Amino acid sequence: IMSANSGAVLPNLVITPVHRADSSGTTFIFTEYLAKTSSTWKEKIGLGKSVNWPAGSIGQKGNPGVAGYVKQTPGAIGYVELLYATQNKMAYGNVKNKAGKFIEPALKSVTAAADVKIPDDTNISLTNTDAAAGYPISSFTWLIFYKEQNYGGKTKERAEALAKLLMWMVGNGQRYLEPLQYAPLSKEAAARSVKIIRSMTYNGMPLLK
Repeated sequence: IMSANSGAVLPNLVITPVHRADSSGTTFIFTEYLAKTSSTWKEKIGLGKSVNWPAGSIGQKGNPGVAGYVKQTPGAIGYVELLYATQNKMAYGNVKNKAGKFIEPALKSVTAAADVKIPDDTNISLTNTDAAAGYPISSFTWLIFYKEQNYGGKTKERAEALAKLLMWMVGNGQRYLEPLQYAPLSKEAAARSVKIIRSMTYNGMPLLK
């Protein structure tokens, strides 16, 4: 912290790291970033939904548990979703990305992290991407569905309704994300999503025209 903040006067406090005690996607994203940026972390701790944290780190359940402990404990530092940080009025720091820039965690910088080429199968990590303005600890929220929708007795009408809902979610529905403190998709991610949704079929025929 001192090396990244030259000249800063830090309080005389013991730093208490706080982590998720439960299996967590948030932990996976955080540890994936650390594993990408620190060979020591990658070798000794690794990445995953749950890892063997270094001695002295305090485990708390869920984002609310971590946020609550950090807020009430002098010197504590932890990681939570952006939503919990803003709702709890927590202090947070900028994080160095792959381009060497210290990026503020904000909706626009999370969206910017996805401003990269996305493969056809959308199998991509958003931690420490090449996006110059991207916040390096970011991720998509995934929605998984079958391409062929004629299964389990589902009617064509229900399949069409699902396809239209998904199109709304990645289109006009994006306007409702920021008030809920969630980042909209990047243009590249939205375009890739539309292409995938348009590939949905019923009895082998496209659901959307």
